[in-house]
Amino acid sequence: MKESTDGFVRADQIDLKSLDEQLERHLSRAWTMEKKREEGNGGKEKERVREEWEIDPTKLIIKTVIARGTFGTVHRGIYDGLDVAVKLLDWGEEGHRTEAEIASLRTAFTQEVAVWHKLDHPNVTKFIGATMGNSELNIQTDTGHIGMPSNICCVVVEYLPGGALKSYLIKNRRRKLAFKVVHQLALDLARGLSYLHSQKIVHRDVKTENMLLDKSRTVKIADFGVARVEAQNPNDMTGETGTLGYMAPEVLNGNAYNRKCDVYSFGICLWEIYCCDMPYPDLSFSEITSAVVRQNLRPEMPRCCPSSLSNVMKRCWDANPDKRPEMDEVVSMLEAIDTSKGGGMIPVDQSQGCMCFRRKRGP
Repeated sequence: MKESTDGFVRADQIDLKSLDEQLERHLSRAWTMEKKREEGNGGKEKERVREEWEIDPTKLIIKTVIARGTFGTVHRGIYDGLDVAVKLLDWGEEGHRTEAEIASLRTAFTQEVAVWHKLDHPNVTKFIGATMGNSELNIQTDTGHIGMPSNICCVVVEYLPGGALKSYLIKNRRRKLAFKVVHQLALDLARGLSYLHSQKIVHRDVKTENMLLDKSRTVKIADFGVARVEAQNPNDMTGETGTLGYMAPEVLNGNAYNRKCDVYSFGICLWEIYCCDMPYPDLSFSEITSAVVRQNLRPEMPRCCPSSLSNVMKRCWDANPDKRPEMDEVVSMLEAIDTSKGGGMIPVDQSQGCMCFRRKRGP
């Protein structure tokens, strides 16, 4: 893998060439049984060389399921005495998926681990390690030991008891959040994204569902399944990657894009944190795509939103990515906001927030 003078790595080399070569090496070592004997080794087993991010599965205790997805499950667990979350990725039994689907999932796993294991920031979920499927290895569960099939691998990260930021916002949809809480959640997310961009990482799926809360309500970015090292040439990063409602117009339109797509998504998240609501509740996915790209649709701004905050949102979701601020500038803008006098959706003399921007909706 070659690196340019300004520190960027070409995305086409990462996605197609370098990662494919790494993947082949990984698969030859981890997704097949190791050869037990080699000529001239006196009958001894060959020792497999582990990657720096691989954990010892014998130290892993997998407990209850806390979330389910299309390609696997997330469990509570303990690794070497630490509370962890364990994402088990299941590519399905042989014959249930095409070779292309399996190759895509394995590549996504490799890319996620390659990005995540190098990150270290208080607003990024801490990566503990990962392991690739190997039928010779066992994983301990509450009911005993089970083998780890070759079609399953796992990613182990710190366990965050506060759950997803989206769930927290849904719980507060009626009451809303105090302005100081909104401000702190926004700053946490902005600082985490600023750090990622400083490391040349584009998350590409910034949404409240991918942000977790610890016991002190600190936001930590998670899920790097589609994250990439930013390309030196923006034309090397294209394709509709992300989640509708949060995706920038250039991404929705299939145009070239860069880290500013994360800035746009942050603007949508900031609106969602302030309003504790969904940005486009009455539109279908196709309607959202068309309106965002062609009609410059953005979430409806509540009248009670302080201009200091609404200005940040509007700058972040500008249709022109060149006009959006860098995330470190967003951090500075948020730090400059005075929250000492309250404000926002919960007036000082009321226990619940207003609904000035939308008709009352059901529970």
